[in-house]
Amino acid sequence: MKGNGRIIEYALSTLARRKFKNFSIAVVFSALIAVLSSILFLTHAYKTETLKLLDNSPEIILQNMSGGRHELIPTEYIKTLSGIAGVGQIVPRYWGYYYDSLTSANYTLMAVDENMRDIQLIDGRMPQTDTECAVGRGVADLRQAGLKDDFFLITGAELSVNLKIVGIFTANSAILTNDLVVMAKDGLIKFFNMPQDKATDITIEVNNPAEVSMVARKIRRAFPNSRPILKTELIRTYDNIFNWRGGIVLTMFFGAIAAFMIFVWDKATGINAQERREIGILKAIGWETADVLTLKFWEGTVVAICSFFTGLILAYVHVFYFNAQFLAPVLKGWSVLFPRFEPMPYIDIYQIFVLFFLTVVPYVAASVVPSWKVAISDPDAVMR
Repeated sequence: MKGNGRIIEYALSTLARRKFKNFSIAVVFSALIAVLSSILFLTHAYKTETLKLLDNSPEIILQNMSGGRHELIPTEYIKTLSGIAGVGQIVPRYWGYYYDSLTSANYTLMAVDENMRDIQLIDGRMPQTDTECAVGRGVADLRQAGLKDDFFLITGAELSVNLKIVGIFTANSAILTNDLVVMAKDGLIKFFNMPQDKATDITIEVNNPAEVSMVARKIRRAFPNSRPILKTELIRTYDNIFNWRGGIVLTMFFGAIAAFMIFVWDKATGINAQERREIGILKAIGWETADVLTLKFWEGTVVAICSFFTGLILAYVHVFYFNAQFLAPVLKGWSVLFPRFEPMPYIDIYQIFVLFFLTVVPYVAASVVPSWKVAISDPDAVMR
């Protein structure tokens, strides 16, 4: 039995002798790992950001429906809602979407209130008058604007509204601050020309989290044309959306995955004449079958491990340094119109291990199995 150190040294010299072949294998292997890892990294980063955003969201968001679509909700509903057992704090929210033709981005405009628990001011303060606003860091970067700079918006009537930036903020989730502009309540109502007695939606806290579903049913009975959206439903919906979109992207690269599987199968079912002759020589000079299998194991392991970590590094750089330029439009959908969003580097170690066992282990096994078939044969017959 040869020492493992000697076998590893010989395995490295063998790989060096066939450097062009092994390099081409490593390139294909690394590219596949990079693609698969990019999809997993980006999907997990978006899901994590979304879950962080929803962590502090209200238990119930009440929307008014008309013709199956969301419309403004009367604030007089609050009086009836406060009489429902189990209902805690009730807050009407005023917000809307705004497309900025100057930067080709969508913003979310929202009225300031005391329940903005996620927002953390970097500089300045929240707006207090109709001519003031606070912007998220993503909006400030996109507009190249700072504190006390002017922030121009165009109303539906093509009238210009000039706001003074009095605050710049961030949050635990980059999704929240990336496209958010906070205005004073009266200024936002005037900008969207909303009736004074209506809000965009109403948020409802429930005193006992176990009673959320029951309270939602009571609200639905009280207001048949309303739609109570539960926090748990939002979390489940976003989780399914990103899983579904991630699956679509994986399907797009199914050809690459299939090519890799064919490559592994071809390697597992055949070994060329030169490699057969080399194994025969090793057997003839005294190597045991176990030594030959150990040699092929280390050859496959070195190529697979190097390719795997090279692919992981490429995926990490692609997603978290170059913002996944090739994959982000598919996963974000219409939100590509948002200001530039840089995903935070969240990585699921479980996914890495699964990817490792689905790619590295089959490749190493495919390196050992055909060599075993040759190693148990008579050396003379193999060399001939």
